[in-house]
Amino acid sequence: MTSPRLTPAIDVDRLAEWMDSVGIIESGPLHVRYIAVGTQNEIFEVRRGERHMVLRKPPPNAAPGRDKGILREWQVLAALKGTDVPHADPVALCADASVLGRPFYLMGFVDGWSPMSAAGTRGVVEPFLSDPSLRPGLARELVRGAALLAGVDWRAAGLTGFGRPEGFHDRQVDRWLEFHRNARGRVVPGMDVATKWLRRHRPIDFVPGIMHGDYQFGNVMFAHGAPGRLAAIVDWEMATIGDPKLDLAACLRDWPDRGVPTAGIASTVDIAGMPPRDELTAHYAEVSGRQVDDFDYYLVLARWKLAIVLEQGYQKAGEDQVLQGFAAIVEDLMRQAADLAESTPYAVGGA
Repeated sequence: MTSPRLTPAIDVDRLAEWMDSVGIIESGPLHVRYIAVGTQNEIFEVRRGERHMVLRKPPPNAAPGRDKGILREWQVLAALKGTDVPHADPVALCADASVLGRPFYLMGFVDGWSPMSAAGTRGVVEPFLSDPSLRPGLARELVRGAALLAGVDWRAAGLTGFGRPEGFHDRQVDRWLEFHRNARGRVVPGMDVATKWLRRHRPIDFVPGIMHGDYQFGNVMFAHGAPGRLAAIVDWEMATIGDPKLDLAACLRDWPDRGVPTAGIASTVDIAGMPPRDELTAHYAEVSGRQVDDFDYYLVLARWKLAIVLEQGYQKAGEDQVLQGFAAIVEDLMRQAADLAESTPYAVGGA
């Protein structure tokens, strides 16, 4: 069986045999088209008969730990089936690396657009590009997705043991400081202030839930056309059972508290014309039923953590000008974290 779209990394005959063996039987040839490769997975579009799917698997040279990662991705995706969280339909998992060289899974193809693929138009497509009045809906949908995810009963969904929610916030500072030491990162201005503040603070409450781990415009897809409608949350490789409000902090990290939003230092999308952060946190609270009075804690942690992650990239920059540019972003993020920490009363979530 051959296909003009065959990608050399995929053995189409082996894939077709495996699909038949697990009951994904459709008439006609199997067509496979390479879509992209990220830092974690290769992604392929798969068509057979009436079935339109996406295949995700680690690259052949990926570290062995990525095999466990792809199994974890599948576990959380399968757990979301039947929930109101927008997600791709889980089709089938192959844990047997002998089929395609690495474990992989198939999920339904999502017909929509990604802000990552609209980078040349500031992260939006028509009609949102030419009509800024439609953009607030994109922001509200992004936040609604995080709120819906936070509302999933993760135990009932079969995710007991998927993460370690006990002591989640107690581990954050030491975990990321160790990451920073291993990266031989700089101690940038404001880091000591933010670190000490985080050691002395905890949220007002901690309600464990499914946490995407990298929730932002770059990891969602929207349905075509207006109004803005979230089609799917994607890229679950960092998911765990943790604090879902960190997802909210990650996607609102660059939003100003009030006034007219401007593009942030780490935004995938130009957020000009979108609601300010306080309106979006209120929307999250309404949809999720969670309080957001302690949201400053999450913003400090999100900015401090991202600064540490990007510092690792800067330390590996060499001649890479993009990574060299991380230096200023790290300094800006850490300054923002320290400034917010110093302006937030210790009475909020004080340990």
